Amino acid sequence: MKARCIMVLGTTSGAGKSWLTTALCRHYQRQGLKVAPFKAQNMSNNARVVASENGQGEIGSAQYFQALAARAVPDVRMNPLLLKPEHDTHSQVVLMGQADEALSRMPWRGRSASVWPVIAQALDALRAENDVVVIEGAGSPAEINLSSSDIVNMRVALHCQAACLLVTDIDRGGAFAHLYGTWALLPENERALLRGFVLNRFRGDASLLAPAPQMLQDLTGVPTVATLPMWWQHGLPEEDGVFDERSTGRGAVTLTVAVIAYPRISNLDEYQPLKNIPGVRLQWVRSPAELAGLRAQDWIILPGSKHTSGDLAWLRSQGLDAEVARHAREGGAVLGVCGGLQMLGEALIDPHGVDGNAPGLGLLPLVTVFAADKTVRHTATRFADAMAPTTPWSALAGVAVSGYEIHHGQTQRHAAMQAAGDVAREVLPGGLGWQNPAGNVLGLYLHGLFEDVLALQALFAARLQAPVPTLDTVFDGLANFIETHFEPGALQQLLD
Repeated sequence: MKARCIMVLGTTSGAGKSWLTTALCRHYQRQGLKVAPFKAQNMSNNARVVASENGQGEIGSAQYFQALAARAVPDVRMNPLLLKPEHDTHSQVVLMGQADEALSRMPWRGRSASVWPVIAQALDALRAENDVVVIEGAGSPAEINLSSSDIVNMRVALHCQAACLLVTDIDRGGAFAHLYGTWALLPENERALLRGFVLNRFRGDASLLAPAPQMLQDLTGVPTVATLPMWWQHGLPEEDGVFDERSTGRGAVTLTVAVIAYPRISNLDEYQPLKNIPGVRLQWVRSPAELAGLRAQDWIILPGSKHTSGDLAWLRSQGLDAEVARHAREGGAVLGVCGGLQMLGEALIDPHGVDGNAPGLGLLPLVTVFAADKTVRHTATRFADAMAPTTPWSALAGVAVSGYEIHHGQTQRHAAMQAAGDVAREVLPGGLGWQNPAGNVLGLYLHGLFEDVLALQALFAARLQAPVPTLDTVFDGLANFIETHFEPGALQQLLD
């Protein structure tokens, strides 16, 4: 095992582990080292399709972006276990990229013994192939109720003797108590792996922190190696939830894109590029009042869902269905992606108990039948040359796009409505994209439309005054940021 392992732990969820891991991947790659990311277990409905032994499989989006930051080819070993929440008390378990029904039914604690050998094997394989493996923890390493079945934090750190950073969100308050309390709850052999504390999202005069960092080091023996200022516009998608703050692009707002934020929203990170378009305001919507003020030129997006019928029921219970229908009836643009496409149709039919039966919103003359097997693949395709004119989506006519699919549903035209003359226009081959006859409602199975440069340029050509920022630009910015704000030599010392 030649790789040195560096691990980013957090005092809480949302402390900044994911973006710091991404920054470290790019930093060490820029030192000429071969780098891979790793997270033993991720709980997220934001997933990407990557290479696996079985062809293609799923990993958490954070590890996908971390691999790109490391200039490595993403593969399922980088996130061997992915939990995709479907209900408050149930998740689909994806092991080495493939959904595993037996593991999904297994009790939480009983799952650890089954999956740990697979996790350890994946990590060891990455260690054998790389100079550095940058590992992300989950939640807090001091969840003492879960320590006996831990497979993602200190068990991983001990397995590879990782040099560990512990990051905390100082903007929440109580940062020094969080750091000390986490350290105090760890056994001595685990404390020994902590090499530095990181204060994240600091606003104010850093000199006012003294003497707390030195006092903390006197108590624990662990130095504070970085104080990272608050940084709102780093450009990396948020992993764990929607964040409404600072969602307005540069300049006066001329287009509002309202994304329905239902409880089981998935792949929300694919809308991050919209935050960078001048004049575009990205708005996460949870109530009808937030849609009532939309103008005809504004967009509504129904994003992906991990539980389409459940989120559709929530949509109706909030009264959002009526507002979406009103916007579409008045000629406003509506886009449904994956689960959102399924909701826009006439009906959801579930013969295998995958998701649930439900009537749709009736905005596209389509029917979705859930298959037992999941479709997981990369897809390169092209929009039809003939798309309904005078809508925002007409700009996509003939545009080649690439993205990914993750869905059980198979969608086709509603036979009776088609016979009556109400025919959905197929705008992507193979049932991947559909338009209503008027053209203002578009449904796609393809994720990643706004991450595709050609599609983004087609839709926003008049607004883009400069080239679309690339992910490489974002990753270099993250690396520059930590190189500026970590103590001199601290990043190199983690390798020693």
